[in-house]
Amino acid sequence: MLAFIRYSVPDARTGEFVASATGILKLFSLQDGYRDGQLGRSADEPELWALVSRWEGAGFYRRALSAARMEMYPLMTLMLNEPSAFEVVVSEP
Repeated sequence: MLAFIRYSVPDARTGEFVASATGILKLFSLQDGYRDGQLGRSADEPELWALVSRWEGAGFYRRALSAARMEMYPLMTLMLNEPSAFEVVVSEP
């Protein structure tokens, strides 16, 4: 499954955000079912960021969110309120 958590980050908070998001990815990497993750920034809207990760299933992702909640808490005000968990329907190597 794919997880996309999008954030709207003002320029003044970019450094703090990148450090925190990197910490979240590191915590995710320690969780069961984690495959990989990335932090990306929109090429067209530089304040828009995405924390993307892949998991063996939705349950693994939801448990990882719980484990990382303290690390994620400071970024909650920057998070866009939208669904973040997506089931893979088609995959190409």
